[in-house]
Amino acid sequence: MRLRACSSALATAALTVGLTAAASPGQAVGPRPFLDRLHTVTPVASTVPGNGDVNPYGTFTVKESVGDLHRGDVLVSNFNNSANLQGTGTTLVQVAPNGAVTTFATIDPAHLPGPCPGGVGLTTALTVLPGGWVVVGSLPTADGTAATAQAGCLLVLDKHGAVRETIAGGGINGPWDLTAVSRAGRSELFVTNVLNGTVAGNGAEVDHGTVLRITLHDQGDQPPQRETTTVIGSGFAQRTDPAALVIGPTGVGLGRDDTLYVADSVKNRITAIPHALTRDDNAGTGRTVTSGGSLNGPLGLAVTPRGEILTVNSQDGFIVETTPGGRQVASKQINNEGSPAGAGALFGLALDLDHDAVYFVNDADNTLEILH
Repeated sequence: MRLRACSSALATAALTVGLTAAASPGQAVGPRPFLDRLHTVTPVASTVPGNGDVNPYGTFTVKESVGDLHRGDVLVSNFNNSANLQGTGTTLVQVAPNGAVTTFATIDPAHLPGPCPGGVGLTTALTVLPGGWVVVGSLPTADGTAATAQAGCLLVLDKHGAVRETIAGGGINGPWDLTAVSRAGRSELFVTNVLNGTVAGNGAEVDHGTVLRITLHDQGDQPPQRETTTVIGSGFAQRTDPAALVIGPTGVGLGRDDTLYVADSVKNRITAIPHALTRDDNAGTGRTVTSGGSLNGPLGLAVTPRGEILTVNSQDGFIVETTPGGRQVASKQINNEGSPAGAGALFGLALDLDHDAVYFVNDADNTLEILH
């Protein structure tokens, strides 16, 4: 989203939020909603690094201290440069729970170890694999407009923030978000792609968004290597947008039964791709879990340990909780800035290590905040 630059001072006042949506009358009452226990939004820190990058997108809680990565800190990727041009941000910042901020990486597009068509514009696609290998998506532009957007790549950084590898081609075309699971020396990346025919569509809806499962093999002190790429989802709606650059399938999260949930932003729904870890065929857009209701342009997505699906709205500043069965059981406005209130402010989110709070980026003020 194209948004204003960071305010000069970080707000210190917390925002108290209330439950505004729950199960419909007559529906069976299940466990207490995850969001029902969270009542306050507190700013943690500005996400603007020394070079002035803005528009924080990706959000990931570090699980293990290794190298320059610190357990419990939050990595954040920036999509815009200091001139607020989308698809030109080159920095990852690391934010500690106490508000301390360090720049984990500043990536030079002119000195990459492999191909990344178009250069660097860091997206919501962000994770950390065993050994401290950071994977972040790039959907770059030359001038901040969708007309110059190119395919980009996945960038692999080591535990000290140096880019060691690029993963490009093979279906990667505008990597917009990802989630990952690592087991037995391998990591499975689930990556949404939003540029398949989108630029040529010139603002018209193009139903060619994809979800890839990319299998990486652990190489110890060397970057993990791609073994296979499988298209497990396709046909998602996507389009360019003068304010948001591109809108398409965004948040992804893996449920306990290996179901991959996808925030289908254009269609205002959450879909489910079953057997995501093992399937070798294409499920299309999958099964619709929920649509409409409190959803309003869902973007970032996270799954709680109990299986609840959390999404944040691009249009009104709300976070929405949906059960795996499709019931929207809770909704809270966690950003009310701008007009209309909350529009364009939310993108990436991540649970804290205790799974009792939610970190999220506030693009309106270029901050990391926490719902607790």
